[in-house]
Amino acid sequence: MTKMTKTELAPAAKAGLGILGIVQVAFAFLAFWDLANRDAEEVRGPKAAWVPAILVNWIGPASYFLFGIRR
Repeated sequence: MTKMTKTELAPAAKAGLGILGIVQVAFAFLAFWDLANRDAEEVRGPKAAWVPAILVNWIGPASYFLFGIRR
């Protein structure tokens, strides 16, 4: 199996990847925005530790929203 480059993708596939990229960036932005505006008492662990965690694609923001916020 050969590896495809971006130039070999169909236009619909390129658009889909672009949309996924935008959603991923928006998800991380929302996690950073929530972290910045939330009191430290409402966050599990130090807020500074969540900053690099949120930078991990998809997993970081999802982890923050699932495990980082005290409910």
